[in-house]
Amino acid sequence: MSTPIVVIGSLNYDLVACAPRIPVVGETLVGERFFEEPGGKGANQAYAAARLGGRVRMLGRVGDDIYGRRMRDNLAQAGCEVSGLLAIPQCTSGIALIFVAETGANSIVIVPGANDRFLPGDIARQEPELAGAGVALLQLENPLPTVEAAARAARRAGARVVLDPAPAQPLPDSLLEQVDVLTPNETEAAILDGRPPSRLAPEDAAPIARRLRQRGARAVVVKLGEQGCLLLEDGAPELLAAPAVQAVDTTAAGDVFNAALAVGLSEGLDLAAACRFANRAAALSVTRYGAQACAPERLEVESFHR
Repeated sequence: MSTPIVVIGSLNYDLVACAPRIPVVGETLVGERFFEEPGGKGANQAYAAARLGGRVRMLGRVGDDIYGRRMRDNLAQAGCEVSGLLAIPQCTSGIALIFVAETGANSIVIVPGANDRFLPGDIARQEPELAGAGVALLQLENPLPTVEAAARAARRAGARVVLDPAPAQPLPDSLLEQVDVLTPNETEAAILDGRPPSRLAPEDAAPIARRLRQRGARAVVVKLGEQGCLLLEDGAPELLAAPAVQAVDTTAAGDVFNAALAVGLSEGLDLAAACRFANRAAALSVTRYGAQACAPERLEVESFHR
């Protein structure tokens, strides 16, 4: 039987414009499509994990507006427990403005709103909701002290801490030391290593992963897009290939990967097997538009063998 997954993180309502390419500074482009949907890295991961069959609870903050109500209702409809998702009076919910190019590349501007009002004291008050959790999923769209408080609380509860270090930023060793599985993408791995943002070949990702483990993370999974992911745990680094697909929107691929990884771990898979499951789920997600609409169901992933 699977153990519960607690997602502690952000919720943003996404406003998405699709165009031939992402505009440069000062340029106006005519778009081809517009849609809106609930998003935010924390909510995306909670929603996707519930769609994949996980037993999911989310802790976070929204505003007392229509966007907050829509985001809460959407998670509940997916099967996520939302009693720990609280509305802050006279505060707006988080908003994300997303631009998607025909290639699937994206550019995002986030206005945090209520996400910035989720504070370490809130974690202390909600710590009982971590009891019995097998996996805690964290991201970086809330204040960093809140993320570190959540990681420490999750470890006290006996949960396995999975941190998606996004949006990219330098992190203190005091946080990395609380992390069981760190899951940066290429850009995030480079920034965590003190480098300029860049794409990484697997041979470049391996030494970065080693250094991140030396700083405290117990295992590192570097997400390499269409190349799959590089896993470094106790032995030699292992490159796990992703299925080849035609990408149309990569907006939430990393979130779907982390969600599937958490579901696999909650069901007792070893880390390599959980990564393979996550690769398949993420590959399916990039063939669809949207942040949560792209999340596949469990049977889709299990039958996907490209």
